[in-house]
Amino acid sequence: MYAIVRCGGRQEKASVDDVLVVDRLAGDVGSTVTLPAVLVVDDGTVVSDRAELAGYEVTAEILGPASGPKINMIHYRSKTGYRRRQGHRQKYTQVRITAIGPGGSGAGNPRASKKKV
Repeated sequence: MYAIVRCGGRQEKASVDDVLVVDRLAGDVGSTVTLPAVLVVDDGTVVSDRAELAGYEVTAEILGPASGPKINMIHYRSKTGYRRRQGHRQKYTQVRITAIGPGGSGAGNPRASKKKV
């Protein structure tokens, strides 16, 4: 079983015991977070309906912080003596997927409770 989860504006493929590097999450090391599922595949059965996905939960344990690669930027304008150096390193969080399956009531998702007529 695997699920496509949304985290930090990106979508990641996750199955149980996978370690993912996602955008920085609030929480302490060892705490659990719930990630919203976009799609769930279980034994060849694909679940993509929002009403059905409201019943699925993807829980993950925070393993710790991580950092992305260093990106160096240099700004230069000729004939003016203008030179600037700037660096950036994106902050990430490592999480381990602990469970994928039914568990949520869907109460936190306002769209899940609406029925189409």
